[in-house]
Amino acid sequence: MKKILVPTDFSPPAENAAVYALNFAKSISANILLCNAIRIPVGAPLAAQVTRPIVNYDTLKEEVTRELDNLSQKLRGEDIAASLPVYPTIQYKSQAGSVTTVVSHIFKQEKACLVIMGLSGEGAVSRFFMGSNSRELIDKAKFPVLLVPAITKFNGIKKIAFATDLSEGDIEVIHLVADLAAHFNAEVLLAHVSNHNEVDKVHQRKITAFLSDVTCKINYPRIYYRHINQHDVNQGLDWLADHGMIDILVMVHRHNNLIGDFFHRSHTQKVARNIDIPLLVYPG
Repeated sequence: MKKILVPTDFSPPAENAAVYALNFAKSISANILLCNAIRIPVGAPLAAQVTRPIVNYDTLKEEVTRELDNLSQKLRGEDIAASLPVYPTIQYKSQAGSVTTVVSHIFKQEKACLVIMGLSGEGAVSRFFMGSNSRELIDKAKFPVLLVPAITKFNGIKKIAFATDLSEGDIEVIHLVADLAAHFNAEVLLAHVSNHNEVDKVHQRKITAFLSDVTCKINYPRIYYRHINQHDVNQGLDWLADHGMIDILVMVHRHNNLIGDFFHRSHTQKVARNIDIPLLVYPG
């Protein structure tokens, strides 16, 4: 059984993401594991051989466990209120450490398949609901992360857009996206952003070769291609999110390229603030 890891700080955006994750998990037959990274107060290192830090940690652990249990019961209540069987299973776990360290460790330990987490109301990439550490998580994650805006509700998934730069490495990710889409019988839109003037014969041959590769290697009939005529990649993705009638935007997080720089360049934070659909990020 697949397992989805849901980090939470018990804020409204985090709870909204947990509800989204619950409905998402039902659709792909996965279970839910809630997790929290316990932050030890400054000046109270666990390694210190004194009583006070240990008491502080034990108190924090108890509080976090209580909050996780309350959240799991609330999520189960969604099914109980609707007279549905309680499914998927909902478990929880907490550890001391930074968000990046804890989420990465639990993801590997539990053999999870996906992380689903909330995006703050402001939406800025540097201000995910758990703070700047979440930006670090995206930067260092070796697993897919689905970011859910605070106002987004799960209404099924009919179309998934994948932003591609036509690189060979995208084929493997498209295969994963197609597998995901199959659970929903959703369309997969391959969106390539470039300036129209740059679409010369050489570039067109690259597009043709890429799509031929997709057709040969991926057995999913509902894959389509669309070119977005825009010089700035981020503006093109912004337009796609606003007007593409898509339910999830998928990106590969790479360094030193335009799409990867979505998470690094300050001018692209405006795009993140405006996005009101879930953003699924795969590691490069």
